Amino acid sequence: MIVYEYPLNERIRTLMRLEDLFARFEHFAARDEALDHHAAMLALFETLEVARGDLKSDLIQELERQKATLEPLRNNPGVKQDTLDEVLRKMTRTVSELQALPGKLGQHLRDNEWVMSIKQRACIPGGVCEFDLPSYHYWLNLDAKVRRSDLYGWLAPFAPLRNAIDIVLQILRDSGEPVQKTAVQGAYQQMLSGRVAQMLRVTLLADLPCFPEISANKYAINIRFTALGGTERPKACDVDVPFELTLCSL
Repeated sequence: MIVYEYPLNERIRTLMRLEDLFARFEHFAARDEALDHHAAMLALFETLEVARGDLKSDLIQELERQKATLEPLRNNPGVKQDTLDEVLRKMTRTVSELQALPGKLGQHLRDNEWVMSIKQRACIPGGVCEFDLPSYHYWLNLDAKVRRSDLYGWLAPFAPLRNAIDIVLQILRDSGEPVQKTAVQGAYQQMLSGRVAQMLRVTLLADLPCFPEISANKYAINIRFTALGGTERPKACDVDVPFELTLCSL
């Protein structure tokens, strides 16, 4: 199965982008090649750009709201208390860690002149060649363990942000129930009828030769399944496509 997720507001879009960047960083930082660690640096720079504004306060407010929702479930016989307690402890710890973060998110990187010099050159196509940044070329030729230690050191202050994003997105994904649907001749539309959703999840069999193109607003969802046409432009599917649709909301 392949799951396609579509955020329905800017906040969830930002959280999903950061989730993807953290995963990309981990993938490349865990490897040993210099080019992999360069890719990890690029993911770190993108994280710095995306993690801006009042994201920290938004996440604190959302976690506090979710805690207030879960607290009344204590001593409910239909709820696993050990699991609930662990979730609440994790939320409390993450809120405290977010509150303890000094200044703006990523300020530790902005204060590092050497890292910022690489970031500035990385915005230029081909701008981090060895003749442009000999110090970066030197760093990329250090032992992989030394580079990895630096990379994780630069990532570490983002840990509370990452934990908060993991909690919020997990709650969001778990909030919906998948429903079997069929896109007749490759097209599907559903009116929301006042229901509030913050994420759509479309699940397809992996062997179906198409992908969903999704558009949505507060009134309706429109999904059009499209197939890649080799060297041609993608073209609309003209067959019925079975899929699962999940509407998620916090």
